[in-house]
Amino acid sequence: MRAAYFTGLYPRATDTFIQIEVTGLRALGVEVDTFSVREPGDEHIVGPEQSTEKAQTFYLLSASPLAFLTAHVWLLGRSPLRYLRGLKLALSTSQPGIKGLIYQLIYFIEAGLLAREICKRQISHLHNHIANSNCTVAMLASALGEFSFSFTMHGPHIFFEPMRWRLDEKIRRAKFVACISYFCRSQGLIFVRPEHWEKMPIIRCGVNLDLFQPTAYEQQKGNRLLYVGRLAVEKGLPVVLESLKDLAAKYPDITLTIIGDGADRHFLEDLTEQMALTDHVEFVGYQSQSSVRDYLSQTDIFVLPSFAEGIPVVLMESMAMGVPVVATQIAGISELVESGKNGYLVPPGNSPALTGAVDQLINDPDLRATLGKAGRQKVEQHFNIAHSLTELKAWLTS
Repeated sequence: MRAAYFTGLYPRATDTFIQIEVTGLRALGVEVDTFSVREPGDEHIVGPEQSTEKAQTFYLLSASPLAFLTAHVWLLGRSPLRYLRGLKLALSTSQPGIKGLIYQLIYFIEAGLLAREICKRQISHLHNHIANSNCTVAMLASALGEFSFSFTMHGPHIFFEPMRWRLDEKIRRAKFVACISYFCRSQGLIFVRPEHWEKMPIIRCGVNLDLFQPTAYEQQKGNRLLYVGRLAVEKGLPVVLESLKDLAAKYPDITLTIIGDGADRHFLEDLTEQMALTDHVEFVGYQSQSSVRDYLSQTDIFVLPSFAEGIPVVLMESMAMGVPVVATQIAGISELVESGKNGYLVPPGNSPALTGAVDQLINDPDLRATLGKAGRQKVEQHFNIAHSLTELKAWLTS
């Protein structure tokens, strides 16, 4: 089978799960062509995996105006009725107002080029990640090119404005919707009638367990903390810094390494300085997949204080390495982290609770080892990418 994968910005340093999925499907014999709206900047090309994917991805906005015009003329000439139905779909699913209409027409123009390219390559199915504007482009391209489409629904942002992005229409028209968690699926079920529920399977994101072997490092102090993710306020990093300030008074040699980048990096760096934590915090920016594994092998506790998530793959990676995790009790995270059994869950925004959980782990190396071992077992049983890829392939080829 030959399939197309499409998203808004590919490859991104923060979306390695999509890259892993693409390469995994290729290893299972699925020919996957990758498409993206925009080309990523150099800050996202942090390793050979990203370089390889970027070199073979088709970028819509890198095409000339003539290419867009030629694509739409070709689609109109191929089937005027189908083209007009696609335009009608674009107009009927537009966001309110003039600005919404303008954006929708832009998505329609992009969809024409995507549809033409997929038809030219004789690809029979299009799969999309992230159900916002680029999924709108995927839905319209499917209507214009008359090939099937599906998407992976992550959350949580799509659930903040579901009708703006017409999640209802996308689910109805999709061949299937891969839901990364039961929480995610439950939110999607709200917007469609029960006859569509059976095409919304739980297909977990996962990790390649061969790459994440538990590391036997010294666990005497337990004072090395790690965070990996976008540097955005919604990730709750100010809460970690509050906790770290309290913990540093008790453990003067405690450290927090922050991997990632984002719009709020300067704010967080300034906040770190204001809180007199510069000797305890290191911002290292985006890192390659192999580098992240190296950092995980040298940490004692992984912290993720986020306010909004799906089920973060980096939590799976940490647990696969046997690193005890402290995360927030939101969305689908409890489907991965069982508090007190394979990690700790704390209320979002609650710095004292986060401080208490980390403090307990620092003081109990046996507990860290027990939670780490249980975390590895949880990932092996339920978040193994090999299992997820088999399920995804079955839906793609059905």
